[in-house]
Amino acid sequence: MNADKSGRRREILVSLLVATAFFMENLDGTIITTALPTMARDFGIAPVDLNLGVSAYLLTLGILIPMSGWVSDRLGARRVFAIAVVIFTLASVLCGAATDLVSFIALRVLQGIGGAMMVPVGRLAVLRATPKERLVNAIAILTWPALVAPILGPALGGFITTYASWRWIFYLNLPIGLLTLAAALWLLPNEPIGERRPFDWPGFLLTGGGLFCVLWASELTSRRDVEWLMVAVFGAAGIALLLLGARHLHRTAHPMLAIQALRLPTFAVAVWGGSLFRMSIGALPFLLPLLFQVGYGFDAFHAGLMLMAVFAGNLAMKPFTSAVLRRFGFRTTLVGNGLLNAATLAACALFTASTPIAVMLVVLFIGGMFRSMQFTALNTIAFSDVPQPQMSGANTLFSAAFQLAMGMGVALGAVAIRFSEWLLAKLGYAGIAAAPYRLAFVMVGLVALAGLVDCVRLTAGAGSNISGYGKPKAGA
Repeated sequence: MNADKSGRRREILVSLLVATAFFMENLDGTIITTALPTMARDFGIAPVDLNLGVSAYLLTLGILIPMSGWVSDRLGARRVFAIAVVIFTLASVLCGAATDLVSFIALRVLQGIGGAMMVPVGRLAVLRATPKERLVNAIAILTWPALVAPILGPALGGFITTYASWRWIFYLNLPIGLLTLAAALWLLPNEPIGERRPFDWPGFLLTGGGLFCVLWASELTSRRDVEWLMVAVFGAAGIALLLLGARHLHRTAHPMLAIQALRLPTFAVAVWGGSLFRMSIGALPFLLPLLFQVGYGFDAFHAGLMLMAVFAGNLAMKPFTSAVLRRFGFRTTLVGNGLLNAATLAACALFTASTPIAVMLVVLFIGGMFRSMQFTALNTIAFSDVPQPQMSGANTLFSAAFQLAMGMGVALGAVAIRFSEWLLAKLGYAGIAAAPYRLAFVMVGLVALAGLVDCVRLTAGAGSNISGYGKPKAGA
């Protein structure tokens, strides 16, 4: 009994360790957005030029994540995770000391290299350390950074920049990184080195190039003056490269990404339908501040505070996740909760300048609860049927799809606004305050709704081996 308790305690600590690393990685993707004007002034450049600092980090993540599984199998998850934390932490400190744009971008690339290894390898460590019957709780711990960091990042970055210095945005990673490294060396086991398979250069170049082009096209759509021709060129090139990459991965003996896991219905749902859901989640931190600031005249600080209601909803749902999945199962939860999530996204379109703040906060809080539930359920069911020998390959593929979908969230929000502006002009409703942003929420809600098509096709007992659905409670 004591050994079992000790094992469970260790599993929780490993999950918390990896979640902390995830939080650092996710936070650094968005925290500098509100600090860009101050940073640009110190560098002596225009604020728009510093967007490359954000893009370089996210693009590096997208390109290098596909090789994380190979590196982990080659060197061992513990060693790779520890090295990744060191690279990420060191790059963070150097970013804080940067004095010009070129060095800052180079250091953001170095940060992205650490993050690209840290996140998927950390998740793999949790998947290997946690029995499947306790996977729901472990994944629930891992999901909160991806939900919270994009929402908390801009507000926290603005606070640090206003009351201290933007450099402390990066310096704060030093104590967190050192503690994470010490915990990793203590908690993560020394695993035997995996199969020494050759590096799949064609697969890496095709998938990495495809991810780069799609993510760059997504980044271009978030700019104020969108060059749609460039978006179309990079988007088409990215899709073509990914299709060629998929063809190659099917045929090669040692693929960079093991796409065989897509044959499992539970994994396929988490990748295909789950990607549409994650895109809608990624659009939220982009659309809400625009709605509050441009549409209703909030300042940046108060617009950021409104997003804290979403954060509170995310946390409030965590204690109930396992009980909900045990009671209703994955299919019912994903479909029912997914409908409620889409409804709360679309409900943001009903916000007007006269809507009481309390009503907005309640809608955002409830929406945060539904998004948290959906996020955890999708991330957990992905690995419910994956055999342990295939876990590394499936985790790498999942991580690549996850990064691509979250990166495209801003693009979804930007395209929804542009389309809404065009549609309203055609219908003769141009010029109505906040109308394009409100209509954009309806479109994002429809994307989240489309992601439920795969969920409906699941069997009633899908994922019951980890949710406990249909099984009597212990002691009953």
